[in-house]
Amino acid sequence: MSRLTTPYIDMMDNDCPHSYHPTPQFKRDDYLCLNGKWDFCQNTEEVAGEYNEKILVPFPPESQLSGIERAVLPEHYLHYRTYFKLPESFTGKRVFLHFGAVDQTCTVSLNGTEIGKHEGGYIPFSFDITDKLCEGENEITLTARDTLDHKYPYGKQKYKRGGMWYTPVSGIWQTVWLEGRPEGYISDIKITPYEKGVKIAVTGGDEHKKITLTDSKEVFEFDGSLAVIEPKEVKLWTPETPHLYYFVLESGEDRVESYFAIRWLDIKDINGTRRICLNGEPYLFNGMLDQGYYPDGIFLPATERGYEDDIKMAKDAGFNMLRKHIKIEPMIFYHLCDKYGIAVFQDMVNNGPYKFGLQTVVPTISPMLLQRLGDRFTSRDPESRAIFEKTMYETADHLYNVPSIVYYTIFNEGWGQFTSDSMYVKLKGFDPTRIIDSTSGWFRRRKTDVDSRHIYFRPLKPKLLDGKPLIISEFGGFAHGVKEHTFGESVYGYRTLNDRQEYENSICELYDRSVRALVKKGASGFVYTQVSDVEDEINGLVTYDRQVIKIDTARLKKINDELQNISKS
Repeated sequence: MSRLTTPYIDMMDNDCPHSYHPTPQFKRDDYLCLNGKWDFCQNTEEVAGEYNEKILVPFPPESQLSGIERAVLPEHYLHYRTYFKLPESFTGKRVFLHFGAVDQTCTVSLNGTEIGKHEGGYIPFSFDITDKLCEGENEITLTARDTLDHKYPYGKQKYKRGGMWYTPVSGIWQTVWLEGRPEGYISDIKITPYEKGVKIAVTGGDEHKKITLTDSKEVFEFDGSLAVIEPKEVKLWTPETPHLYYFVLESGEDRVESYFAIRWLDIKDINGTRRICLNGEPYLFNGMLDQGYYPDGIFLPATERGYEDDIKMAKDAGFNMLRKHIKIEPMIFYHLCDKYGIAVFQDMVNNGPYKFGLQTVVPTISPMLLQRLGDRFTSRDPESRAIFEKTMYETADHLYNVPSIVYYTIFNEGWGQFTSDSMYVKLKGFDPTRIIDSTSGWFRRRKTDVDSRHIYFRPLKPKLLDGKPLIISEFGGFAHGVKEHTFGESVYGYRTLNDRQEYENSICELYDRSVRALVKKGASGFVYTQVSDVEDEINGLVTYDRQVIKIDTARLKKINDELQNISKS
């Protein structure tokens, strides 16, 4: 395997990487990043042995950037240790210890006393550690284990990586940080946009609260838990005009910085075709599959610039959407999408079984056969089902305030799929403000907002179904390797083109002909596979190391801009 590195290594703070505030929509001044070099021990015992190595948190031990770069097997335990002293500004406040994500299960202790456990590798968690702090130096230890147990969400991680399966990650892989909160603190906000503004539901704090818009200085004072914010000047958020309203929420001694956007989604009949509408107008969501992998950090780029460059490359090529594929990113990714104007189609992370024959071979040979099969008795394990449903709710709750997220995918290509009609009802009831794609690819059932298709090995000419907007949620996947910028000798893609110009021409012709024809018929969205190469997959518009963009983005942008104009006519 090639030891690829991205350009972001040279920009990385080796003492405290990813030190920006990890929750851009819920910021307090009392914040202390704990990323950096922690003591580390990897063994087969639940109890740590000698901490004889250093690991650079938050990078997983399998990654180059962690300083460990070693496989983690099911029998292994990962032991972490660090020390901290509280800043003076934390004095007299409640102190919370936050973990952005730890894969797959973990136990956390403070000063030798266990403070809690967590299961699942993608959802943040925290502990109030105030009553267990001591004067001066404090010790945090964490023991993690990752068996890749498929009852938990696991995405595309696999011990025997290859093809569409990638190197797994374990242990801490997002920021660890401390936060100071005053007594009577605000514990949560939920922001729901509508045509004239937003409704902000506040949990915690004193009875009286005040919201001040940062730019206009408009003040909204209210008692209780619900604020209705209607700015004097309403600027709608779209990928073309991504306006954000920054604000400060104050209650008692607590002060939180956040932001919102005004935008809404619905589905309408436009000239006899069902279309997804953004802010009341039909909108073409034209984007790419985004898996969020990097060769040196695996689940993380060396700096947030990695996210920023992927987003800007997509914009430069005329795309307005990214489908975040079965992975939940750190909140900075979503903030950058909000800021730069990229709509996000967010996947739930799959758990449960994957069966190659049923879920890949059969759909390729006869996609319509699967429409006659139900999903009531698939992925039957009750514990696995319960964990998926719990994580689905946690994901939707965690990402609720993100304005760029316009669409959720529950199940992808049948992976772990079960009773999708029921799951649609539950998620739609939890968050009715977004478009719900119950079954992306195949295994379509009755309840879903869209007709979602994956088309790789046949012409891009599906018939539009009555009553459902059409989303081609995966297509393309043309493979082209760039010498000295590939991960290994193996090649995975859906059509390999060795000549770079032929590769570019094939993509542009696919959009200029097949996609254009479907846009004229009223299709609502397209997801090209994909943003970047990922390990064996060499079907990205940019190489895995983010060093080479394989296509003339200006040429593709011209075509995509024309498609947007057609969709509005």
